[in-house]
Amino acid sequence: MGKKNTSNASSSRANRPRRGGRAQRHKSARTSQQSQSLSSFPEDSAKPSSIIEDDSSNHSSGSQTTTHERTAGRPHIDVPVAMWDFDHCDPRRCSGKKLARLGLITELRVGSRFRGVVVSPKGTLVVSPADKEIVVRDGVAVVECSWARIDDVPFSKIASPHERLLPYLLATNPTNYGKPWRLNCVEALAATFYITGFDQHAETLLSSFGWGDSFWKVNGPYLKRYQTCASAEEVAVMQETIIAELQESYETSRREKGSYFRLCVSISHI
Repeated sequence: MGKKNTSNASSSRANRPRRGGRAQRHKSARTSQQSQSLSSFPEDSAKPSSIIEDDSSNHSSGSQTTTHERTAGRPHIDVPVAMWDFDHCDPRRCSGKKLARLGLITELRVGSRFRGVVVSPKGTLVVSPADKEIVVRDGVAVVECSWARIDDVPFSKIASPHERLLPYLLATNPTNYGKPWRLNCVEALAATFYITGFDQHAETLLSSFGWGDSFWKVNGPYLKRYQTCASAEEVAVMQETIIAELQESYETSRREKGSYFRLCVSISHI
C-alpha cells in the first residue's frame, strides 16, 4: 500500500485556520515488474529425477498466510483435491502449499487413504478420460516426492486403488519451463483435471499463479489429443505417437539445418 506524503502538510499546519480544509493526501503509485527466463524445449524425452517437483513462482510469499489469500473469493472446486506432502521441496516455493493457503487443496496425513485418482510415481496406468467417474465421486490427489528419496516414502501407508502416472506433458513453471514430465504440484493436478474433462477445475487452480495460463498454451495440443482417448491404454499409445512425431520433427529440422550449412559452404568456395 502506498505511503502518505505528509511533509508539506506538517510544515504548514501552524499557518492554517483551525477549521480550514484538510491537506491534500497523495498516494504513491504502485509499480510492479515481473520477469521470467524461459528456457527452450529440451531435445530429449528422458524423465527427470522427480515426477512432481514443486516450485511456485511466488518466491516472496514464503509460508506466511495473508488475509487476502484467506478471504479472496475464488471459484469453488466441487470435488476433493488433496496431497501428501513429504517436504522434499522448499516450503517457500511449493505450489501445493500455496494452494493449501488459498483453501484449494487439503493436506493429508500419512496413513490417510484417498479413494480418488492419485498422481503417483508408483502408478502403473496413465490418467485417462476413463477416470472421470472416479474424479467426480472421489476427487484427485498428488504425492509430492523426489525419485532420489523414493525409498523414504511409505507408499504402503498412502496406497490408493487408483494410482496414476501422467502422460507426456511439458512443465511451464518458471524453474522447469519446457522440460518434459517435470511438472510441479499444481500442474500435475491441472493435467489430471484437463484429461478427465474438468477444464474449469484446472483453470481455477492455475489461475492462482502468474504463469498458470502458459500451461494450456504449451500443452493444449497434447491435452486435446489425450481427451479423445477412451482408456489408459489409448492414452499410452497416443503418448508414444506424440513423442515419435516430436522426434521426427527434430530430425527433420536438423537435416534441413545441415543442408543449409552445406549450401553456404559450397557458395563460399565459388
